[in-house]
Amino acid sequence: MEQERVPVLVVGGGYAGLSAATLLAWREIPVMLVERHASTSVQPKAFGVGPQALELLRIVPGIEEELNAVWAGIGDDMRIAIASSLADPQPHMIIHEDEDLAFLSDLSPAPRVGAPQAEVERILRRKAEDLGADLRFSTELISLEQDGTGVTARIRDKDGDRLVRADYVVAADGSRSPLRKALNVPTSGKGPLSRLCSIMFDADLSGLVRDREVTLWYLQNDVFTGVIVTGTGTGCHVLGVNLKEGETEADFTDERCVELVRLATGRPDLDVRVLDRPVFSISHVLADTYRVGRVFFAGDAAHTMPPTGGQGGSTALEDGCDLAWRLWLVLTGQAGPDFLDTYDAERRPIGELMADAQLANLGVRMPPEARVGYPEPLKDPVGVLLGRRYHSTAIIDEPGDDGSLLEDPRVPTGRPGSRAPHVVLDWAGQRISTIDLFGSGFVLLAAKPGGQAWMDAGRLVKERLGIRLTRLLVGDELIDVEGRFTERYGVTESGAVLVRPDGYVAWRSPEAGPDPMGTLERVLRRILSR
Repeated sequence: MEQERVPVLVVGGGYAGLSAATLLAWREIPVMLVERHASTSVQPKAFGVGPQALELLRIVPGIEEELNAVWAGIGDDMRIAIASSLADPQPHMIIHEDEDLAFLSDLSPAPRVGAPQAEVERILRRKAEDLGADLRFSTELISLEQDGTGVTARIRDKDGDRLVRADYVVAADGSRSPLRKALNVPTSGKGPLSRLCSIMFDADLSGLVRDREVTLWYLQNDVFTGVIVTGTGTGCHVLGVNLKEGETEADFTDERCVELVRLATGRPDLDVRVLDRPVFSISHVLADTYRVGRVFFAGDAAHTMPPTGGQGGSTALEDGCDLAWRLWLVLTGQAGPDFLDTYDAERRPIGELMADAQLANLGVRMPPEARVGYPEPLKDPVGVLLGRRYHSTAIIDEPGDDGSLLEDPRVPTGRPGSRAPHVVLDWAGQRISTIDLFGSGFVLLAAKPGGQAWMDAGRLVKERLGIRLTRLLVGDELIDVEGRFTERYGVTESGAVLVRPDGYVAWRSPEAGPDPMGTLERVLRRILSR
């Protein structure tokens, strides 16, 4: 049987799989992706790309611009409301994003992007293919075996079976994850919570929705409970209806779906065309490990969460981006194989945090008697957006670190394990952010004039270890426009900060030490498991 060879095999063409393939291809790592469906999603599904996910994606030229173009064609802001129907004269407003999240522009250069998953997936697919990724739709993984040097997978397409030999596998094969089951990965969480019919329909909602505004409506009435996303005017909308006990997919005929849409909109004579109506489960399921040998779980295969809160899709995108840079370091010899253990150590606690936060949001929208066993909502949800922290051997924690998973991004600390703070810089007359400096490798930052010793050390260590390390002196070519670099990064004018490709602070020295080169080499060897 024909056998192909590729460094990374990605199983699944959703958010996690496509982001992994795109970022691997951008880093010039050959990658093959197999997806059993014939194309990317036709359902809008998740709406919006979170700021941290966009910070990771925007390093690929053109992605940010294309996502912005999608959002520009849809709306200007977003609201979340609870109502009996779209005709409810007094909806209860939960959030008005344009007002409540406006401060995010002070924390990140990444714009707020509202885009349906179907559009985001199409953009990622096109980018991955343009970058040389081998994407194979209508292709299914049949079996997988791994040994000490790699993984052998049997895949099947319309022409039959073939074998693929890969160094590593990204298992992004969805909430039911056949790979998770095949590798006997235990799970935890509350499990299945409900089932929902996702009715995608075409109708003119003019007069019911505000122009240039997207609203997520939680619908509660005497006939059904569910959600509807509106704001695109004439065109495609989605109504999600929770199945009652005993109901099955067969109960949702086109005729009934039309009736439900009319109830949801409050227009009994609305002209409705049903486009799609799949039924799927809403669950809270967490994989107890994200790694089994050379297989890494990402997206819904790692953490299936309720949609309440809108961060499930962004978390999946981040998983794929995160795996891409870690695999790149190992496959190019910059990091040792044990470095890949940091993926589970860092991303699994965050996956659990996000899933529990979404579950808590679901509980808030339920009657009190149904909330038993549900976690309490986070006191400050902003920390979930940009204040998440990592802890692993790829982070050199400072003495006294509290081990927290969240901090307030409005008061950044710059401490190891936290997202590198946004600081406005001037580079040759162009305004940029510190965030724009990260993505292609490690970055060593220091302030002028005291940081020159660190720059010299970085040059020598870079050559000795053979790693991609950019050395930047703030106050030289980079001008600290607002004078906030040392404050936000927690260093003096003689200190230095080491930032990873994902924009997280790996280590810092608040002040100069006696042996910058020796210190930096020891730090990098420890971080890279070398």
